[in-house]
Amino acid sequence: MLLLIFAAAAAAIWVAGVQLSNQTDVLATRLHLGAALGGLIMLAIATNLPEIAITASAAVSGNVGVAVGNILGGIAIQTVVLVALDAFGVRGDHPLTYRAASLVLVLEGALVVAVLGVVIAGSQLPDDLIVWRLTPATVLIAVLWVVGLLLLQRAGTSLPWHESGEAPDNQDEPRGHSQAKAEKAATDKGVSTARSATVFGVAALVTLVAGVVLERSGDAISEHIGFSGVLFGATILAAATSLPELSTGLTSVKAGDYQLAMSDIFGGNAFLPVLFLLATLLSGKAVLPQAHASDIYLTAVAILLTLVYMGGLLFRPRRRTARMGVDSLVVLVLYAVGVAGLVAIAR
Repeated sequence: MLLLIFAAAAAAIWVAGVQLSNQTDVLATRLHLGAALGGLIMLAIATNLPEIAITASAAVSGNVGVAVGNILGGIAIQTVVLVALDAFGVRGDHPLTYRAASLVLVLEGALVVAVLGVVIAGSQLPDDLIVWRLTPATVLIAVLWVVGLLLLQRAGTSLPWHESGEAPDNQDEPRGHSQAKAEKAATDKGVSTARSATVFGVAALVTLVAGVVLERSGDAISEHIGFSGVLFGATILAAATSLPELSTGLTSVKAGDYQLAMSDIFGGNAFLPVLFLLATLLSGKAVLPQAHASDIYLTAVAILLTLVYMGGLLFRPRRRTARMGVDSLVVLVLYAVGVAGLVAIAR
């Protein structure tokens, strides 16, 4: 019964997540938020509502370990989503990073690495260093994320490099063209802004409720089968909450918007550590100093996987092996080795 509940919640997140992404494209385009800071924040929150719900539920119930594992495991497994996009979404002879190559994406990856560096540093601080339900590390993460978005917004319009940092022979149409096409399709179907906002609200509510159900049922399942809560949150639970990113990423890649697909993953990964601030506020405890060895291990794995793709964006591998670029193949192998190590740590 618990497995059925978990599967139903995951399916609800998949369906609602697709609607959230579609309506975000429509609303961001019609409200002229596409490249603005508000649009970036809206997109980050919309695509990570399952993680927000799980973090809030776990923090309120005092199960902080699941929240931390889900956030850090989510970053690692959402990076692995790029492997699936490369293998099953990209068409032609060249892999994902060759087609998406842009210095702006490299900067987005650098933001992910910077935020995760603060996570590691914050885990070493004393757990009594908290004032007004705030800790230095969680506040710094939020500030770093906002400043990073501002810099990325500027880089997207006026990066002082040749061709604004765009590599030759990358995707044919400009980044974000699939969003404009999604809005046009909605307009052709007669979908009003009010209807789009209503669908967005309903999908957000469904996602939040399903996220709580996922967290509660997943915690019960892990207890029944003797599975570590941290390991469950970092693998199966994180995979379930990454389903919307997989679906929307495949849609973007098949539409030829490779940069948007990678940007959505990097953007979501940079936002997820901001949820430590939410967990700290709700639980009243310094969350990062309570991180276990497995959590720091997952952070290191996420940094490593991100750096591999940053290298791929710079070196631009041309050939595909096993239907993917060499960078995606390396990420897949590293993640498999990382999960094996996580099992050893969680014993």
